[in-house]
Amino acid sequence: MQTVKKIISISITALAASLALSSAFAAQAAPKKDFKVAWSIYVGWMPWGYANDHGIVKKWADKYGINIEVTQFNDYVESMNQYTAGAYDAVTLTNMDGLSIPAAGGVDTTAVIVGDFSNGNDAVILKDKTSLADIKGQNVNLVEFSVSHYLLARALESIGSTERDVKVVNTSDADMVAAFQTPDVSAVVTWNPLVSTIMETPSAKKVFDSAQIPGEIIDLMVANTNLLKDNPDFGKALAGIWYDTMKVMTADSAEGKTARETMGKASGTDIAGFEAQMAATKLFDKAADAVAFTASPNLPKTMDLVRNFLFEKGLLGNGAPSADVIGIAFPDGSVHGDKDNIKFRFTTEYMDAAAKGAL
Repeated sequence: MQTVKKIISISITALAASLALSSAFAAQAAPKKDFKVAWSIYVGWMPWGYANDHGIVKKWADKYGINIEVTQFNDYVESMNQYTAGAYDAVTLTNMDGLSIPAAGGVDTTAVIVGDFSNGNDAVILKDKTSLADIKGQNVNLVEFSVSHYLLARALESIGSTERDVKVVNTSDADMVAAFQTPDVSAVVTWNPLVSTIMETPSAKKVFDSAQIPGEIIDLMVANTNLLKDNPDFGKALAGIWYDTMKVMTADSAEGKTARETMGKASGTDIAGFEAQMAATKLFDKAADAVAFTASPNLPKTMDLVRNFLFEKGLLGNGAPSADVIGIAFPDGSVHGDKDNIKFRFTTEYMDAAAKGAL
């Protein structure tokens, strides 16, 4: 399975280029008929590939008289970079990555669909140790600046510790399983399906996971804000696609089982492995539940934690003076940070329309 949740710091050159491209893209935003959506492999994003292959994307595109091209990326970071550069109109990403890549790159971005949050898919694993406190003094292998890095910070905070008590070793997710098998590696932080594979090792002990910080690692479908303003039907179509696919994916029927089996196979596992990942995911298959989560006062609290983590890691742009440099808007009209520089927005508009049967 390819990297699904990693993040890289954009270089000064790339950032400048993305700013220029995004400005040009914003200027071009206007009513149009053809749209491009990028997605990458992860349990919460597999529905997009299934919907594209089984006519659900076409159904909703046809309803609104538009064309939607859905493209799978094997490289998650590249999908976000392509979106940031304006080559795609929408992309799947996490709340943390949305803030640190497109928003920090100057692209005003709106979360059209809050699809799920990790509820155990991400974990801190120690070798032959059963307490999180045992992590102190150890080297911790993880994908640096990823949600794994964020999970480590939150785990350490839960026991009154900080990163000063450990040493982070940047390790590719592709090397994580093999690394854990070596004598020198005693602590890792990663995500499924790698967690499941590592936990098959008798010495592996899970000491903290994302179920202990529910609602903080959120998976989204986002789109360019200016484009959505001029093309609201695109947002409606995305919502229609998502909730139609959810009905199939979660159905206790032969069709539902086949859908999960298909998504599992496409993500490199079988139906049992895929359903195990689903069990560690709080999937918002019903629009009303997604609306309630997005409108909750807990979301601004979560994004405050996220933006401060990113600022501390230097991921909100070169020379950012504080975590307030980028404005984050919420459904109730409140804003974290600079109200004159809002680049990341949460809305319930499209999910609420789905909940009310108004798509």
